[in-house]
Amino acid sequence: MQRFIIFFLLLANVLSAQQKQMTLEDAILGRNGNLRPESLSGLAWKNNTEFTYVKNDTLWLQTVKKGDTKPVVTLNDLNEIANQTGSDFRSFPAYFWQNQEELLVHTKNSYFLFNGVDDDFTLQIKLPSNAENGQFSFKGKFVAYTVEDDLYITFSDGTTRQITTDGGNGIVNGKTVHRVEFGITKGVFISPEGNYIAFYRKDESMVYDYPLVDYMTREAEYTPVKYPMAGQESHHVTVGIYNVENEETVFLNTGEPFDHYLTNVAWSPDEEHIYMAELNREQNHMEMNKYDVSTGEKGNTLFEEKHEKYVEPLHPVLFSKTNENEFYYLTRRDGWFHVYKYNTEGKLLQQITKGEWEVTEILGFDDKEKYLFVEATKESPLEIHIYRVEVKSGEMIKLSENTGIHNGMLSAQGDYILDDWEGPENPGQTHLQSSKGKHIRIIHEKNDPLEKFLLGENTLVDIKSADGKYDLTGRLIKPVNFDSNKKYPVVVYVYGGPHSQLVKKSWHNNIRWWQYYMSSQGFVSFTMDNRGTNNRGREFETAIHGQLGILETEDQMQGIRYLKSLSFVDENRIGVHGWSYGGFMTLNMMLRHPETFKVGVAGGPVVDWKMYEVMYGERYMDLPGENPEGYQKTDMSKRISDLEGKLLVIHGAQDKTVVMQHSMQLLREAVKNKSQVDFFAYPTHPHNVRGKDRVHLMRMVSDYFIEHLKPTPAAQKEEFLMSE
Repeated sequence: MQRFIIFFLLLANVLSAQQKQMTLEDAILGRNGNLRPESLSGLAWKNNTEFTYVKNDTLWLQTVKKGDTKPVVTLNDLNEIANQTGSDFRSFPAYFWQNQEELLVHTKNSYFLFNGVDDDFTLQIKLPSNAENGQFSFKGKFVAYTVEDDLYITFSDGTTRQITTDGGNGIVNGKTVHRVEFGITKGVFISPEGNYIAFYRKDESMVYDYPLVDYMTREAEYTPVKYPMAGQESHHVTVGIYNVENEETVFLNTGEPFDHYLTNVAWSPDEEHIYMAELNREQNHMEMNKYDVSTGEKGNTLFEEKHEKYVEPLHPVLFSKTNENEFYYLTRRDGWFHVYKYNTEGKLLQQITKGEWEVTEILGFDDKEKYLFVEATKESPLEIHIYRVEVKSGEMIKLSENTGIHNGMLSAQGDYILDDWEGPENPGQTHLQSSKGKHIRIIHEKNDPLEKFLLGENTLVDIKSADGKYDLTGRLIKPVNFDSNKKYPVVVYVYGGPHSQLVKKSWHNNIRWWQYYMSSQGFVSFTMDNRGTNNRGREFETAIHGQLGILETEDQMQGIRYLKSLSFVDENRIGVHGWSYGGFMTLNMMLRHPETFKVGVAGGPVVDWKMYEVMYGERYMDLPGENPEGYQKTDMSKRISDLEGKLLVIHGAQDKTVVMQHSMQLLREAVKNKSQVDFFAYPTHPHNVRGKDRVHLMRMVSDYFIEHLKPTPAAQKEEFLMSE
């Protein structure tokens, strides 16, 4: 028996020795590098029965029925042709199928149509080296783009037109507006047939020039940015409609007040109208408006949405392919994101999906629009699955099977789906299945780059929100070589703000690998999503309105109570770290509960919401004049005198999102109140620290917790003697 025990222990040691501890470099650089699961890149449907993907610098085509695979074109093939025009692809470029024979391939400044039959480029458009925001029109055979603050168009024959000439001095054309809120990701919208180009024109000449300084020049250089803060004057936006044929521009008559929000621009199929969700400055009243393209005049308001807290349009209307007088719209009209059907006069025809869960994406329809395909959280807010919905009845069938996060891609006529998914214990697979739910085959299986690493146990735990109404989920990672008889320090990683979800049933429960690194250093790691975060409905999200940080902190303390109930948690050694909203939450937790948190690292923290930008800040806090008490309660500089533990504040000197003024005012109040705070600035970085410098950042963060939360050798000896 003794020999067996000795053999078992030796075997355990050998197996353990075969596994590696995660280093900080593994956690930071490997996460998106050599330790990232190998995906099937460039996956796209060519038509209803064939799809393509990129592997080994080759575009491969596979058929649905037999699975036959053949090469379409290689990187070398593309370069042999491209080199004749002075172009070069360093890796296989982004591509899109335009029809059965032609695919668009492009780099930042070059666009090509490649004909797979003739093995040649049928169209080539080269842009200036400083061109940005390019949008290609297959029907119009042109690319619209910006140079500095003006909009240009270059055609396949090489001719170029300058569409706007007033750019500069606070005027910006063809770029994103409203600080990329409201689902806005671009500033140019080409009509279906390529006859018109809609574009944003932003006038921010009235907005304060916020002072940023580049310290890396011989003499520090003043590099101001436009940064409208909550309650201050905001930029004015209009939408221009450029007629490609007659070269004239008409601006939509969107009226006053000029600082309201123009969001989710969509073209009608006949190119005669623009549909746009317009929102007042207070963000509590949305109108879906219809504009005449030829005159710029507003036709009518199709429908309105109001809410006492806020309305947040995030999706443009989606026109029916079988009836151009009808469209679909994804909205939280009933408190949950669901799909509605309207006619072009604004009459609600049908609510298609219903229930206390969210539709997160519309994938498309079958040819006859009998079925709608969506991604949704119907099973759990921690999972996303693919569903087929009968449009007429709303009857739903779940098409995806495995627990986890599924991303679907529907074939041209809606007969097949490529399902790319990952689960807590699976780095991911790509499945091919019919749209009726029949599994056909596995296209790709991702490797597990962590299989040789020794990782802390990763589990999900259920926790009630502070008001007792909601089921929250926490993610707990135990230290490597966990010993239930020991007491361990804890680092809570937090974000907690709107449009976030840190805990879900993706690979390893969506963990940041840094938390695995901290588990290798002897820490318990914990993360929980509180009220205000994603995928649990409007009431859950808007509960925090007007008092940011307060209810979120109450929920986070529910997580702390759970941690304190665990025999292996040392409740006297709990720390917290977060960035941006998470930095704000770190301050909330450190300053509202100084008796609990001994160490905090707040990165790029919001300190006072009056100093944050108008679109986000006013949505969640209202204007300062409307909610003075809320702004006062959530100003962390007013609470710095409550600090008892060790606090490190980190900020990027070039931060255009949460300007460094937040940290400076916090530090000033700390000095006035004789509160000791540590501070570090990254001179060349904006809102976050990326690239190789991120290892420096996370080394600093990690060492701060190791230094101030890990027991000293003397304390460890005393703890050992007490346990004996």
